[in-house]
Amino acid sequence: MSPAEVRVLLWYRAPEGAEHQVVAAFHKISTQLRGTPGLLGSELWRPVHDGADFVVVSEWENLQAFETWERGNGHKDATAPLRPYRDPRRERPFLLLEVVASY
Repeated sequence: MSPAEVRVLLWYRAPEGAEHQVVAAFHKISTQLRGTPGLLGSELWRPVHDGADFVVVSEWENLQAFETWERGNGHKDATAPLRPYRDPRRERPFLLLEVVASY
């Protein structure tokens, strides 16, 4: 059995009127991370009825690929533009999910 793909969800909250800054930070980070080993892609989601909440969903080949990148030297610098927008209402700002089944 091969290692399962992993999804990482990160929650963000924009201050009123600053939603465009979250979007800009996501684009900046995504451009820098293009070509990162193991990263299959990422998306920025927003609830239809709350434009200030955001979720970044990234797809990784497996948990090892994600953890290798996360422990690397460039991780904190690369993700710094979104850090000020972490959702303060959440105890944990992220969730790691293993893909168990897909169709």
